[in-house]
Amino acid sequence: MMKLNDCLKASQSQLFRALLRQYREKCISRQGQYILVRGEVPVMLVAHLDTVHKEQVRTICSSEDGNILMSPQGIGGDDRCGVFALQSIYATVRKKPWLLFNCDEETGGHGAREFVREYGQKKLPAVLDDMKMLIELDRKGSNDAVFYDCDNPEFEEYINRCGFQTQYGSFSDISVLAPAMGVAAVNLSSGYYNAHTQHECINRRRLDKTIARVVKMVEAAARDDFPRYEYIECVWGADWRHYGGYVYEIPKNLPKAYRQQYSVLLDYYSDRELERFRQAYGDGILQQLYEDIYGYLEQGGE
Repeated sequence: MMKLNDCLKASQSQLFRALLRQYREKCISRQGQYILVRGEVPVMLVAHLDTVHKEQVRTICSSEDGNILMSPQGIGGDDRCGVFALQSIYATVRKKPWLLFNCDEETGGHGAREFVREYGQKKLPAVLDDMKMLIELDRKGSNDAVFYDCDNPEFEEYINRCGFQTQYGSFSDISVLAPAMGVAAVNLSSGYYNAHTQHECINRRRLDKTIARVVKMVEAAARDDFPRYEYIECVWGADWRHYGGYVYEIPKNLPKAYRQQYSVLLDYYSDRELERFRQAYGDGILQQLYEDIYGYLEQGGE
Protein backbone atom coordinates (compact mmCIF):
# COMPACT_ATOMS: atom_id res chain seq x y z
CA MET A 1 0.00 0.00 0.00
CA MET A 2 1.27 3.47 -0.91
CA LYS A 3 1.94 6.02 1.82
CA LEU A 4 -0.01 9.28 1.66
CA ASN A 5 3.10 11.33 0.80
CA ASP A 6 3.85 8.98 -2.10
CA CYS A 7 0.31 9.48 -3.42
CA LEU A 8 0.73 13.25 -3.15
CA LYS A 9 4.07 13.38 -4.97
CA ALA A 10 3.19 11.13 -7.91
CA SER A 11 1.86 12.40 -11.21
CA GLN A 12 -1.42 10.95 -12.43
CA SER A 13 0.37 8.56 -14.80
CA GLN A 14 2.85 7.49 -12.10
CA LEU A 15 0.01 6.88 -9.67
CA PHE A 16 -1.87 4.89 -12.32
CA ARG A 17 1.12 2.59 -12.91
CA ALA A 18 1.78 2.17 -9.19
CA LEU A 19 -1.82 1.10 -8.56
CA LEU A 20 -1.70 -1.31 -11.49
CA ARG A 21 1.34 -2.97 -9.93
CA GLN A 22 -0.23 -3.01 -6.49
CA TYR A 23 -3.50 -4.65 -7.59
CA ARG A 24 -2.20 -6.43 -10.69
CA GLU A 25 -3.88 -9.77 -9.93
CA LYS A 26 -7.26 -8.22 -9.16
CA CYS A 27 -7.62 -5.25 -11.49
CA ILE A 28 -9.31 -4.47 -14.77
CA SER A 29 -8.00 -1.33 -16.43
CA ARG A 30 -8.55 0.89 -19.40
CA GLN A 31 -5.11 2.42 -19.89
CA GLY A 32 -5.15 6.12 -19.05
CA GLN A 33 -8.85 6.06 -18.11
CA TYR A 34 -9.63 3.96 -15.03
CA ILE A 35 -8.57 1.06 -12.81
CA LEU A 36 -11.27 -1.26 -11.45
CA VAL A 37 -10.18 -3.50 -8.56
CA ARG A 38 -12.26 -6.61 -7.91
CA GLY A 39 -13.90 -7.05 -4.52
CA GLU A 40 -16.22 -9.37 -2.60
CA VAL A 41 -18.58 -6.91 -0.95
CA PRO A 42 -21.16 -5.37 -3.34
CA VAL A 43 -20.02 -1.81 -2.61
CA MET A 44 -17.82 0.26 -4.92
CA LEU A 45 -15.51 2.94 -3.52
CA VAL A 46 -14.49 5.69 -5.94
CA ALA A 47 -11.65 8.24 -6.15
CA HIS A 48 -9.90 10.12 -8.94
CA LEU A 49 -6.18 10.26 -9.69
CA ASP A 50 -5.78 13.79 -11.11
CA THR A 51 -5.56 17.17 -9.37
CA VAL A 52 -6.06 20.72 -10.66
CA HIS A 53 -2.49 21.78 -9.85
CA LYS A 54 -0.15 22.25 -12.79
CA GLU A 55 3.03 21.45 -10.86
CA GLN A 56 3.87 18.05 -9.41
CA VAL A 57 4.32 18.14 -5.64
CA ARG A 58 8.00 18.34 -4.70
CA THR A 59 7.89 19.76 -1.18
CA ILE A 60 5.46 18.77 1.57
CA CYS A 61 5.26 21.02 4.62
CA SER A 62 3.65 19.77 7.82
CA SER A 63 2.58 21.18 11.15
CA GLU A 64 4.69 20.38 14.20
CA ASP A 65 2.46 17.44 15.10
CA GLY A 66 2.38 16.21 11.49
CA ASN A 67 -1.39 16.55 11.24
CA ILE A 68 -1.66 19.39 8.69
CA LEU A 69 0.00 19.01 5.27
CA MET A 70 0.52 21.69 2.62
CA SER A 71 2.77 22.26 -0.41
CA PRO A 72 4.00 25.32 -2.33
CA GLN A 73 2.98 23.43 -5.46
CA GLY A 74 -0.53 22.75 -4.15
CA ILE A 75 -0.90 19.64 -2.01
CA GLY A 76 -3.48 17.88 -4.19
CA GLY A 77 -5.66 16.52 -1.40
CA ASP A 78 -8.44 16.68 -4.00
CA ASP A 79 -8.35 13.79 -4.60
CA ARG A 80 -5.15 12.11 -3.44
CA CYS A 81 -6.78 11.86 -0.02
CA GLY A 82 -9.44 9.69 -1.64
CA VAL A 83 -6.84 7.56 -3.43
CA PHE A 84 -5.02 6.93 -0.15
CA ALA A 85 -8.30 6.29 1.69
CA LEU A 86 -9.44 3.62 -0.77
CA GLN A 87 -6.17 1.73 -0.35
CA SER A 88 -6.39 2.00 3.46
CA ILE A 89 -9.96 0.73 3.58
CA TYR A 90 -9.19 -2.14 1.22
CA ALA A 91 -6.20 -3.18 3.34
CA THR A 92 -8.17 -2.95 6.61
CA VAL A 93 -11.38 -4.89 5.91
CA ARG A 94 -11.45 -8.69 5.73
CA LYS A 95 -14.04 -8.80 2.94
CA LYS A 96 -12.94 -6.39 0.24
CA PRO A 97 -15.07 -3.74 -1.52
CA TRP A 98 -14.69 -2.96 -5.22
CA LEU A 99 -12.45 0.02 -5.98
CA LEU A 100 -12.64 2.39 -8.93
CA PHE A 101 -9.79 4.84 -9.58
CA ASN A 102 -10.68 7.30 -12.35
CA CYS A 103 -8.48 9.60 -14.40
CA ASP A 104 -9.26 13.18 -15.41
CA GLU A 105 -12.22 13.91 -13.15
CA GLU A 106 -11.19 17.56 -12.90
CA THR A 107 -11.56 18.09 -16.65
CA GLY A 108 -14.99 16.51 -17.03
CA GLY A 109 -14.97 13.02 -15.55
CA HIS A 110 -13.42 11.35 -18.60
CA GLY A 111 -12.34 8.19 -16.81
CA ALA A 112 -15.78 7.72 -15.26
CA ARG A 113 -17.42 8.28 -18.64
CA GLU A 114 -15.22 5.62 -20.23
CA PHE A 115 -16.15 3.23 -17.40
CA VAL A 116 -19.84 3.94 -17.98
CA ARG A 117 -19.46 3.38 -21.74
CA GLU A 118 -17.90 -0.05 -21.20
CA TYR A 119 -20.38 -0.87 -18.45
CA GLY A 120 -23.22 -0.09 -20.84
CA GLN A 121 -21.65 -2.35 -23.48
CA LYS A 122 -21.53 -5.25 -20.97
CA LYS A 123 -17.73 -5.39 -21.13
CA LEU A 124 -17.33 -5.33 -17.35
CA PRO A 125 -18.19 -8.01 -14.73
CA ALA A 126 -21.93 -8.65 -14.46
CA VAL A 127 -21.76 -8.52 -10.63
CA LEU A 128 -21.40 -4.74 -10.90
CA ASP A 129 -25.18 -4.73 -11.46
CA ASP A 130 -25.55 -5.89 -7.86
CA MET A 131 -23.74 -3.03 -6.11
CA LYS A 132 -25.62 -1.94 -2.99
CA MET A 133 -24.18 1.60 -3.01
CA LEU A 134 -21.36 3.72 -4.40
CA ILE A 135 -19.16 5.76 -2.05
CA GLU A 136 -16.83 8.39 -3.45
CA LEU A 137 -14.14 9.97 -1.26
CA ASP A 138 -13.60 13.29 -3.03
CA ARG A 139 -15.21 15.94 -0.85
CA LYS A 140 -13.63 18.71 1.22
CA GLY A 141 -14.09 18.97 4.97
CA SER A 142 -14.73 16.34 7.64
CA ASN A 143 -18.44 15.45 7.75
CA ASP A 144 -19.97 16.38 4.38
CA ALA A 145 -22.16 14.04 2.35
CA VAL A 146 -23.13 15.13 -1.17
CA PHE A 147 -25.70 13.23 -3.24
CA TYR A 148 -25.92 15.40 -6.38
CA ASP A 149 -28.95 14.28 -8.41
CA CYS A 150 -29.59 11.14 -6.36
CA ASP A 151 -32.77 11.64 -4.33
CA ASN A 152 -33.18 8.48 -2.25
CA PRO A 153 -34.36 9.56 1.23
CA GLU A 154 -33.64 6.17 2.82
CA PHE A 155 -30.06 6.21 1.53
CA GLU A 156 -29.54 9.78 2.72
CA GLU A 157 -30.90 8.85 6.14
CA TYR A 158 -28.47 5.92 6.34
CA ILE A 159 -25.46 8.09 5.43
CA ASN A 160 -26.52 10.70 7.99
CA ARG A 161 -26.72 7.99 10.67
CA CYS A 162 -23.11 7.12 9.84
CA GLY A 163 -22.07 10.58 11.04
CA PHE A 164 -22.19 12.66 7.85
CA GLN A 165 -24.30 15.74 7.17
CA THR A 166 -25.99 16.45 3.86
CA GLN A 167 -24.33 19.23 1.89
CA TYR A 168 -24.46 20.46 -1.69
CA GLY A 169 -22.24 19.89 -4.71
CA SER A 170 -22.12 20.38 -8.45
CA PHE A 171 -20.15 17.46 -9.95
CA SER A 172 -17.99 14.46 -9.20
CA ASP A 173 -17.51 11.06 -10.84
CA ILE A 174 -20.56 9.55 -9.11
CA SER A 175 -22.70 12.13 -10.96
CA VAL A 176 -21.87 10.02 -14.04
CA LEU A 177 -21.64 6.56 -12.45
CA ALA A 178 -24.77 6.42 -10.26
CA PRO A 179 -27.47 7.04 -12.90
CA ALA A 180 -25.77 4.66 -15.35
CA MET A 181 -25.54 1.86 -12.78
CA GLY A 182 -28.92 2.55 -11.17
CA VAL A 183 -27.51 2.57 -7.63
CA ALA A 184 -27.48 5.32 -4.99
CA ALA A 185 -24.20 7.14 -4.44
CA VAL A 186 -22.65 9.66 -2.07
CA ASN A 187 -19.48 11.76 -2.02
CA LEU A 188 -17.96 11.96 1.48
CA SER A 189 -15.45 14.33 3.07
CA SER A 190 -11.84 13.20 2.93
CA GLY A 191 -10.14 15.79 5.12
CA TYR A 192 -8.81 18.40 2.69
CA TYR A 193 -9.62 22.12 2.65
CA ASN A 194 -9.26 25.15 0.34
CA ALA A 195 -9.68 22.96 -2.74
CA HIS A 196 -8.43 24.18 -6.14
CA THR A 197 -6.12 26.76 -4.55
CA GLN A 198 -2.42 26.88 -3.65
CA HIS A 199 -3.53 27.11 -0.01
CA GLU A 200 -5.08 23.65 -0.10
CA CYS A 201 -4.26 21.64 3.02
CA ILE A 202 -4.91 18.18 4.44
CA ASN A 203 -6.00 17.36 7.98
CA ARG A 204 -4.75 13.80 8.58
CA ARG A 205 -6.93 13.18 11.63
CA ARG A 206 -10.08 14.10 9.75
CA LEU A 207 -9.05 11.92 6.81
CA ASP A 208 -8.46 9.01 9.20
CA LYS A 209 -11.88 9.64 10.77
CA THR A 210 -13.59 9.22 7.40
CA ILE A 211 -11.56 6.09 6.66
CA ALA A 212 -12.70 4.53 9.96
CA ARG A 213 -16.34 5.37 9.22
CA VAL A 214 -16.24 3.91 5.72
CA VAL A 215 -14.58 0.73 7.02
CA LYS A 216 -17.66 0.23 9.21
CA MET A 217 -19.97 0.94 6.26
CA VAL A 218 -18.21 -1.65 4.09
CA GLU A 219 -18.35 -4.22 6.91
CA ALA A 220 -22.08 -3.53 7.35
CA ALA A 221 -22.73 -3.87 3.61
CA ALA A 222 -21.09 -7.30 3.64
CA ARG A 223 -24.09 -8.65 5.57
CA ASP A 224 -26.84 -10.35 3.58
CA ASP A 225 -29.52 -8.21 5.24
CA PHE A 226 -27.95 -4.90 4.16
CA PRO A 227 -30.25 -3.33 1.52
CA ARG A 228 -29.44 -2.27 -2.03
CA TYR A 229 -30.16 1.45 -2.37
CA GLU A 230 -31.67 2.35 -5.73
CA TYR A 231 -30.69 5.48 -7.65
CA ILE A 232 -33.70 7.82 -7.71
CA GLU A 233 -33.36 10.82 -10.00
CA CYS A 234 -34.38 14.18 -8.58
CA VAL A 235 -36.64 16.49 -10.57
CA TRP A 236 -36.12 20.24 -10.94
CA GLY A 237 -36.85 23.09 -13.31
CA ALA A 238 -34.46 25.01 -15.55
CA ASP A 239 -33.69 27.57 -12.82
CA TRP A 240 -33.43 25.15 -9.93
CA ARG A 241 -30.54 23.23 -8.40
CA HIS A 242 -31.03 20.10 -6.29
CA TYR A 243 -28.65 18.95 -3.57
CA GLY A 244 -29.19 15.79 -1.55
CA GLY A 245 -32.88 16.24 -0.78
CA TYR A 246 -32.84 20.05 -0.81
CA VAL A 247 -33.86 22.21 -3.74
CA TYR A 248 -32.67 25.79 -4.20
CA GLU A 249 -33.93 28.26 -6.75
CA ILE A 250 -31.34 30.30 -8.58
CA PRO A 251 -32.39 33.91 -7.83
CA LYS A 252 -34.68 35.32 -10.51
CA ASN A 253 -32.97 38.72 -10.27
CA LEU A 254 -29.54 37.21 -11.03
CA PRO A 255 -28.25 38.26 -14.49
CA LYS A 256 -27.77 35.36 -16.89
CA ALA A 257 -24.05 36.15 -17.13
CA TYR A 258 -23.61 35.00 -13.51
CA ARG A 259 -25.92 32.00 -13.30
CA GLN A 260 -23.25 29.46 -14.21
CA GLN A 261 -20.89 30.79 -11.56
CA TYR A 262 -23.66 30.86 -8.94
CA SER A 263 -24.63 27.27 -9.69
CA VAL A 264 -21.07 25.96 -9.47
CA LEU A 265 -20.22 27.99 -6.35
CA LEU A 266 -22.91 26.12 -4.45
CA ASP A 267 -20.31 23.35 -4.23
CA TYR A 268 -18.39 25.56 -1.77
CA TYR A 269 -20.92 28.03 -0.32
CA SER A 270 -24.52 27.84 0.84
CA ASP A 271 -27.13 29.86 -1.02
CA ARG A 272 -27.43 32.12 2.05
CA GLU A 273 -23.70 32.86 1.98
CA LEU A 274 -23.81 33.70 -1.71
CA GLU A 275 -26.76 36.02 -1.18
CA ARG A 276 -24.88 37.82 1.61
CA PHE A 277 -21.91 38.26 -0.73
CA ARG A 278 -24.19 39.68 -3.44
CA GLN A 279 -25.81 42.11 -1.03
CA ALA A 280 -22.45 43.33 0.28
CA TYR A 281 -20.41 43.47 -2.95
CA GLY A 282 -22.79 43.18 -5.90
CA ASP A 283 -23.15 40.43 -8.50
CA GLY A 284 -19.53 40.83 -9.64
CA ILE A 285 -18.33 39.08 -6.47
CA LEU A 286 -19.58 35.79 -7.96
CA GLN A 287 -17.04 36.03 -10.77
CA GLN A 288 -14.25 36.78 -8.30
CA LEU A 289 -15.19 33.86 -6.06
CA TYR A 290 -15.35 31.56 -9.07
CA GLU A 291 -11.93 32.64 -10.34
CA ASP A 292 -10.41 32.19 -6.87
CA ILE A 293 -11.47 28.54 -6.89
CA TYR A 294 -11.64 27.47 -10.52
CA GLY A 295 -9.63 29.96 -12.52
CA TYR A 296 -10.77 32.51 -15.05
CA LEU A 297 -14.10 32.02 -16.84
CA GLU A 298 -15.24 34.51 -19.44
CA GLN A 299 -18.75 35.80 -18.84
CA GLY A 300 -20.49 34.59 -21.94
CA GLY A 301 -23.91 34.26 -20.42
CA GLU A 302 -26.11 31.23 -20.96
